[in-house]
Amino acid sequence: MKKFCLLAIASVSVLSAGSVNAQFAGTVLDYTPGTGFAAGFTNASAALGAPASGSGVTPFAPPFSKSQIVSIGAGGQITLQMSAPIWNDAADPYGINFILFANEFFVNSSSGVSGLFYHAATMQVQVSADDMTWYTLNPALAPQAGELYPTDGSGNPQIAVNPALTTGNFTGLNLAGIEALYHGSAGGTGYDLAWALDGNGDSVDLTNADYVRIQVQSGVLDLDAVSGVPEPATWTLILTGAVMIGCRWHKKK
Repeated sequence: MKKFCLLAIASVSVLSAGSVNAQFAGTVLDYTPGTGFAAGFTNASAALGAPASGSGVTPFAPPFSKSQIVSIGAGGQITLQMSAPIWNDAADPYGINFILFANEFFVNSSSGVSGLFYHAATMQVQVSADDMTWYTLNPALAPQAGELYPTDGSGNPQIAVNPALTTGNFTGLNLAGIEALYHGSAGGTGYDLAWALDGNGDSVDLTNADYVRIQVQSGVLDLDAVSGVPEPATWTLILTGAVMIGCRWHKKK
């Protein structure tokens, strides 16, 4: 019985890790740095994989190395292919289907958060299922990446922060207070595929997207990663495995 439980735990752990690893950008299709980008931060592959993590990355201490972020200035863009599709599921928390991570950070004073530092920028976020037909996420709904929420390296990059929170909600908080509002999230700016518009500005019913393109129109974006929110079936499978383990342990007792 003990061997069975250990095997089941290992199986669920592998499944969970594999699912998470597959939910980030896996390939750079093109990158143009534009103008005003941060000199030296032109390693486009820095946008691949999971965002920077670990205890050294907090909402007060963002990713900053050339291996962690790629800089995109005005007129520049980056096009990424995801390792697994982003699904348009209205059941995702807050309706968020994918998350962009940049290197903004909360200003830390003696009384806690006293402001937010970020690179002001305007941009278009576009998505595609086939790298041929592209849709722009409605600019009236899509936030600018990098304005909220700073990365917390101890959080889960596939959980969205409540988009109703503003900088004011974090004022005066320490790290523990920030993480309490994040509710286990690693932060980042969330997006919904339901915001997709065609070339005529009409809404489209886009089931999924395998490609993400960010076009910076003004300012600078220092991008760390793109994370897809796992489709519900993934979480169900993982949780089912966990329940089975619990049942087997219960029978043993």
